[in-house]
Amino acid sequence: MTKTNKTETKSKFSLSEREDRKGKVYVTSSFNNTIVTVTDMNGNVLAWSSSGNAGFKGTRKSTPFAATSAVDKVMRKVKEENGISEVNIYLKGPGAGRDAALRSIRASGISISMIADVTPVPHNGPRPKKKKRG
Repeated sequence: MTKTNKTETKSKFSLSEREDRKGKVYVTSSFNNTIVTVTDMNGNVLAWSSSGNAGFKGTRKSTPFAATSAVDKVMRKVKEENGISEVNIYLKGPGAGRDAALRSIRASGISISMIADVTPVPHNGPRPKKKKRG
Protein backbone atom coordinates (compact mmCIF):
# COMPACT_ATOMS: atom_id res chain seq x y z
CA MET A 1 0.00 0.00 0.00
CA THR A 2 1.20 3.48 -0.82
CA LYS A 3 0.77 6.38 1.52
CA THR A 4 -0.24 9.77 0.21
CA ASN A 5 1.92 12.58 1.40
CA LYS A 6 -0.19 15.57 2.44
CA THR A 7 1.67 18.86 2.34
CA GLU A 8 0.37 22.16 3.57
CA THR A 9 -0.03 24.87 0.99
CA LYS A 10 1.94 27.87 2.17
CA SER A 11 3.26 30.94 0.45
CA LYS A 12 6.34 30.29 -1.66
CA PHE A 13 8.44 32.72 0.34
CA SER A 14 9.18 33.04 4.03
CA LEU A 15 8.76 36.43 5.69
CA SER A 16 12.48 37.13 5.80
CA GLU A 17 12.76 36.56 2.04
CA ARG A 18 9.69 38.67 1.31
CA GLU A 19 10.82 41.85 2.99
CA ASP A 20 13.37 42.98 0.43
CA ARG A 21 12.17 41.34 -2.78
CA LYS A 22 12.98 43.16 -5.99
CA GLY A 23 11.11 43.18 -9.26
CA LYS A 24 10.80 44.83 -12.65
CA VAL A 25 7.83 46.85 -13.88
CA TYR A 26 7.29 47.17 -17.63
CA VAL A 27 4.88 49.93 -18.70
CA THR A 28 3.93 49.79 -22.39
CA SER A 29 1.90 52.83 -23.29
CA SER A 30 0.43 53.11 -26.78
CA PHE A 31 -2.06 55.66 -28.09
CA ASN A 32 -4.91 53.22 -27.42
CA ASN A 33 -4.00 51.31 -24.24
CA THR A 34 -1.54 51.02 -21.36
CA ILE A 35 -0.21 47.61 -20.32
CA VAL A 36 1.62 47.07 -17.03
CA THR A 37 3.60 43.88 -16.38
CA VAL A 38 5.46 43.08 -13.14
CA THR A 39 8.17 40.41 -13.18
CA ASP A 40 10.73 39.10 -10.74
CA MET A 41 14.40 39.84 -11.43
CA ASN A 42 14.66 36.74 -13.65
CA GLY A 43 11.82 37.88 -15.91
CA ASN A 44 9.09 35.52 -14.68
CA VAL A 45 5.73 37.33 -14.81
CA LEU A 46 4.17 37.83 -11.37
CA ALA A 47 1.17 39.96 -12.38
CA TRP A 48 -0.09 42.13 -15.21
CA SER A 49 -2.92 44.48 -15.98
CA SER A 50 -4.04 46.88 -18.67
CA SER A 51 -6.44 49.77 -19.00
CA GLY A 52 -8.91 47.42 -20.69
CA ASN A 53 -8.48 44.87 -17.91
CA ALA A 54 -9.22 47.61 -15.36
CA GLY A 55 -12.68 48.03 -16.92
CA PHE A 56 -12.23 50.83 -19.44
CA LYS A 57 -13.47 50.58 -23.02
CA GLY A 58 -13.00 52.57 -26.20
CA THR A 59 -11.29 55.96 -26.06
CA ARG A 60 -11.29 55.99 -22.25
CA LYS A 61 -8.62 53.23 -22.28
CA SER A 62 -6.06 55.72 -23.55
CA THR A 63 -6.49 58.19 -20.67
CA PRO A 64 -4.01 58.75 -17.83
CA PHE A 65 -6.70 57.82 -15.30
CA ALA A 66 -7.14 54.40 -16.91
CA ALA A 67 -3.37 53.84 -16.73
CA THR A 68 -3.39 54.83 -13.04
CA SER A 69 -6.19 52.34 -12.35
CA ALA A 70 -4.28 49.54 -14.10
CA VAL A 71 -1.09 50.28 -12.13
CA ASP A 72 -2.96 50.45 -8.81
CA LYS A 73 -4.58 47.09 -9.48
CA VAL A 74 -1.33 45.30 -10.34
CA MET A 75 0.76 46.94 -7.58
CA ARG A 76 -1.74 45.97 -4.90
CA LYS A 77 -1.67 42.36 -6.10
CA VAL A 78 2.13 42.19 -6.26
CA LYS A 79 2.65 43.73 -2.79
CA GLU A 80 0.21 41.30 -1.14
CA GLU A 81 1.07 38.05 -2.94
CA ASN A 82 4.77 38.41 -3.68
CA GLY A 83 6.05 40.97 -1.20
CA ILE A 84 7.76 43.15 -3.79
CA SER A 85 9.24 46.22 -2.12
CA GLU A 86 11.69 47.60 -4.69
CA VAL A 87 11.35 47.83 -8.48
CA ASN A 88 13.13 48.83 -11.66
CA ILE A 89 10.79 50.58 -14.11
CA TYR A 90 11.00 50.26 -17.89
CA LEU A 91 8.80 52.70 -19.84
CA LYS A 92 8.00 52.03 -23.48
CA GLY A 93 5.88 53.91 -26.01
CA PRO A 94 4.52 57.41 -26.61
CA GLY A 95 1.12 57.16 -24.91
CA ALA A 96 -0.55 59.45 -22.40
CA GLY A 97 -0.47 56.81 -19.66
CA ARG A 98 3.29 56.57 -19.14
CA ASP A 99 3.70 59.59 -16.83
CA ALA A 100 0.52 58.78 -14.93
CA ALA A 101 1.70 55.19 -14.48
CA LEU A 102 5.04 56.39 -13.10
CA ARG A 103 3.32 58.70 -10.61
CA SER A 104 1.01 55.90 -9.55
CA ILE A 105 3.90 53.48 -8.93
CA ARG A 106 5.63 56.14 -6.84
CA ALA A 107 2.42 56.70 -4.83
CA SER A 108 1.96 52.97 -4.15
CA GLY A 109 4.76 53.00 -1.57
CA ILE A 110 7.16 50.73 -3.46
CA SER A 111 10.67 52.14 -3.71
CA ILE A 112 12.04 52.78 -7.19
CA SER A 113 15.68 51.96 -7.84
CA MET A 114 15.82 52.70 -11.58
CA ILE A 115 13.72 54.24 -14.36
CA ALA A 116 14.64 53.47 -17.98
CA ASP A 117 13.04 54.51 -21.25
CA VAL A 118 13.20 51.55 -23.65
CA THR A 119 11.10 53.03 -26.46
CA PRO A 120 12.40 51.66 -29.78
CA VAL A 121 13.87 54.29 -32.12
CA PRO A 122 14.12 53.64 -35.88
CA HIS A 123 17.71 53.80 -37.14
CA ASN A 124 17.15 54.92 -40.72
CA GLY A 125 13.41 55.57 -40.81
CA PRO A 126 10.88 54.13 -43.25
CA ARG A 127 11.62 53.54 -46.90
CA PRO A 128 11.31 56.77 -48.97
CA LYS A 129 8.59 57.30 -51.59
CA LYS A 130 9.21 56.34 -55.20
CA LYS A 131 10.58 59.13 -57.38
CA LYS A 132 8.12 60.84 -59.70
CA ARG A 133 8.29 59.80 -63.33
CA GLY A 134 7.76 62.06 -66.26
